[in-house]
Amino acid sequence: MSLKTVKTDKQIRTARYAKAMGHPVRMYVLELLSNQSCCYSGDLSDELPIAKSTLSQHLKELKDAGLIQGEIESPRIKYCINKENWKEAQQLFKQFLGI
Repeated sequence: MSLKTVKTDKQIRTARYAKAMGHPVRMYVLELLSNQSCCYSGDLSDELPIAKSTLSQHLKELKDAGLIQGEIESPRIKYCINKENWKEAQQLFKQFLGI
């Protein structure tokens, strides 16, 4: 049996969300954003003791996975949870964990 026959769309989406959530900084960002409507990247930089370039990479990973979305409000970027994908990720993890 090849890996191609094992992977389903649901497995691929679940793995993508899990990979994006696989770092403590990203989990912190998701937790922060899920408890408020939005946050500016500068505010996140003030909250986290990491380089802005490192934070930018973490935000990019979350955005590429579709868990957050960014809106440019020059010169800053406002980040929010992507509610549709966040809900899907929650449902996929619940199904996977049998909750």
